[in-house]
Amino acid sequence: MSHKSPKDFFAPLAVGAPAPLREIPARPSRAIHFFDPSNPKMAAKVPAMVGTVDVLLGNLEDAVKADNKVAAREGLVEIAKATDFGKTQLWTRINSLDSPWVLDDLVTLVTEIGDKLDVVMVPKVQGPEDIHYVDRILAQLEAKGGVQKPILIHAILETARGVANVEEIALASPRMQGISLGPADLAADRKMKTTRVGGGHPGYLVRQDPIDGNIHGERTVFQQDLWHYTIAKMVDACAAAGIYPYYGPFGDITDVVAAEDQFRNAFLLGCVGTWSLHPKQIEIANRVFSPSVEDIKHARRVVAAMGDGTGAVMLDGKMEDDASLKQCLVLVDLAEELAAIDPKLKELYDTIEIED
Repeated sequence: MSHKSPKDFFAPLAVGAPAPLREIPARPSRAIHFFDPSNPKMAAKVPAMVGTVDVLLGNLEDAVKADNKVAAREGLVEIAKATDFGKTQLWTRINSLDSPWVLDDLVTLVTEIGDKLDVVMVPKVQGPEDIHYVDRILAQLEAKGGVQKPILIHAILETARGVANVEEIALASPRMQGISLGPADLAADRKMKTTRVGGGHPGYLVRQDPIDGNIHGERTVFQQDLWHYTIAKMVDACAAAGIYPYYGPFGDITDVVAAEDQFRNAFLLGCVGTWSLHPKQIEIANRVFSPSVEDIKHARRVVAAMGDGTGAVMLDGKMEDDASLKQCLVLVDLAEELAAIDPKLKELYDTIEIED
């Protein structure tokens, strides 16, 4: 396989396109809230949601019927032109690359609203060749439309081949912003025996050993997370490439408790955000993907105690060293990024006093 020189990696792929970014900005994206631009009721709510959610995503793919595809695309253009998004990002999910709509999606959106569009989410990414295809087309259209800053690409991991190629996908282009897990399509593609969109499964469990050899006696059962391996693999690929991993949809809107558990698992493993399919999931995501006051308090204490960052200190009977400092700085940096866009969080984090 031929590789281009690293020095060519950051050259635009079309004459007149903006120069690719050398680093993906760490913009908060705790919840990516999906809306259907072909649904007038949903579209009417978009302006009021600006500022309440980190990312608003106009969905053109699944959940939009075939005869509504053009209306969704045109609806998104109208919404983007009429709305000042401020600190909220505008993303879109285009139709899949094997569909008859995707080329028109890209041509229309980039030439009409390219300067307002932050990220294009690409579904069912199989390998780096899918990213290369979108990468080149975006450059050509940015040049044609006079777009000033490069539109970034976000891949959805929803096929077995995509998971197998996740490292190559993450490194395929300087436009790569991040990757989301797509549990429903991935379950079907892998022939997993679950019909749930994310979360654990009661049949996927570990059981306590028998007590006194009685296999039928009382034995505690722990439900397991079917998605742990895939999320961890995706997080590693994103971290290695300097891009951002996300949990995707949690389908049971009514089960806010299980949604919060799944979001927190993803957060603890290194994900920076999740999808929101209903406004009630935004509140959960904003809370879960923002470090708690207790976490920030502890992290700031460690940073203060470590001084120049070398050696080791004892705090509350626990050893903290340079590795713990790095862990704590991840949380402190995240808190600062979030506080810059979320006044309530800023107020919360500013009230933290560090005890000696």
